[in-house]
Amino acid sequence: QMQLVESGGGLVQPGGSLRLSCAASSSTFSSYVMSWYRQAPGKERELVANIPSSGGTTTYADSVKGRFTISRDNAKSTVYLQMTSLQPEDTVVYYCKARRWPLDYWGQGTQVTVSS
Repeated sequence: QMQLVESGGGLVQPGGSLRLSCAASSSTFSSYVMSWYRQAPGKERELVANIPSSGGTTTYADSVKGRFTISRDNAKSTVYLQMTSLQPEDTVVYYCKARRWPLDYWGQGTQVTVSS
């Protein structure tokens, strides 16, 4: 069983930046593919970014390419999402997910609000 705890959300002005963190409880963190998702009220959860267990090639949703960067520190069992040029439409709850087939683990989410 793995527990994931997100942090770093909050209120930021348009054009600003935030860095989200997701700390994992498992000592086998490095074997998990890590992802960030986000979900707006009444909408489906969407994939934002993905990073392999080895920290290799990352992938991003078109809506965040060039603005968001996912990274991981396996020594700290933590995955990050650096968000820049934030816009009001980025105002949603962000979740991290750990995946090692056939198991998925989710964090509780952290709210990001982009507003002036």
